Amino acid sequence: MQPVRWGILGAARFAREHMGRAIHAAEGAQLAALATSDPAKAAGFLAFCPDLRLHDSYDALLADPQIDAVYIPLPNHLHVDWTLKALAAGKAVLTEKPIALEAAQIDRIIAARDAAGLLAAEAYMIVHHPQWSRARDWIAAGEIGEIIHADAQFSFRQIDMANIRNRPEAGGGSLRDIGVYTLGAMRFATGAEPASVEARLIRDNGIDSFAHVFGMMEGAGQRFSYASTTSMRAYNRQVVTIQGTTGMVRLEGGCFNAGVNDLAEVELHQQGNRVITERFPRVNQYVLQVEAFCRSLREGVPYPCPLEFVRGTQAMMDRAYAAARDL
Repeated sequence: MQPVRWGILGAARFAREHMGRAIHAAEGAQLAALATSDPAKAAGFLAFCPDLRLHDSYDALLADPQIDAVYIPLPNHLHVDWTLKALAAGKAVLTEKPIALEAAQIDRIIAARDAAGLLAAEAYMIVHHPQWSRARDWIAAGEIGEIIHADAQFSFRQIDMANIRNRPEAGGGSLRDIGVYTLGAMRFATGAEPASVEARLIRDNGIDSFAHVFGMMEGAGQRFSYASTTSMRAYNRQVVTIQGTTGMVRLEGGCFNAGVNDLAEVELHQQGNRVITERFPRVNQYVLQVEAFCRSLREGVPYPCPLEFVRGTQAMMDRAYAAARDL
C-alpha cells in the first residue's frame, strides 16, 4: 500500500520540532513537501528530511498533485479558512487545535468534509496515547465506582506578548490553547458531557490568561461535578484527577505533553491503599496520531477523534466564554 504523502503549510516551530518529525517517522506516511516563503525556515526540516520539496506558497502546495494530505500548524485564526481550502483542493487535512474558534465553524468543516468525501481532523493528539485509553477503560469498567468529581489543571508561563498565544487577533487565550486539552480530556475519559458551564477569567492583553471552568457533567447514567483550570502565567503544571466512590484515576506530569515534559503515566487508586501505575516511557503520541490518520485514509478505519467529538469540546468552550465573569 502506498504511503500517504504529506505536505505541511508553514514552517512553524512546533511543526519543525514535533509534527514534521512525527510524519517523517510514522509508518504509512511520507513527509514530502513544505510550504514556506522563507527558505531559511526550511533548513530545520531539511536537516531530518533532506528530500523535502519546497513550495513558496500554501496555494502551490495545495496544487501539488503528489500530496495526499496536509498538516496545518498555522495561527488559530487561520485554521478554518485553510482547512476548507485544503478540502476544496482534494487533500485530506489534519489541522492543529483548536481547529476553529467557534462550534459553528466546525459545522462548516464537517459539511465540507462530507461533501468532499475526505478525511479532516483536529490534531488532538492525547486521545491517541495509551495512557488516556487506559484511564477511559478503567473508568468504563467501574474500577473507581461512580464518578463524583473530575478535575483538570494545565499551566505554563508565556509572557511574550508578541507570541500568538497572547494575541487576541490570532485567536489566543488559555482556553483556546490549553483548555481544549483539559475540557476535552475529561469528556474523553468519562464519556460525559457538560450539563452546566460556568467560568471565571483573568484577562490581560485582550486574552484570557487564566480560566477556571466548572459545573456539572452527565452521561452513561452518571452526574458529577467538574473543574478545569488553565493559566499561561503560572509555573508548569499538568494534572488530571477523576475521583469516584471507590477509587480514583490520576494522570500527572506528562498527561498532555507526553514525552516532552515528563514520563507519561496513569495511576489507578483503589481502596486498601492499592495503587496500580502504568508507565509509557517510549510512546510518541504525535507518531501514533499520524499513523491513525493514515490508517483511516488508506484502510477506511474509523478515526479515533472525529470532528463531531472536537465540536463538543469547542461548544463547551463557547459556553464558557458566554458565561464568563472576570476575576
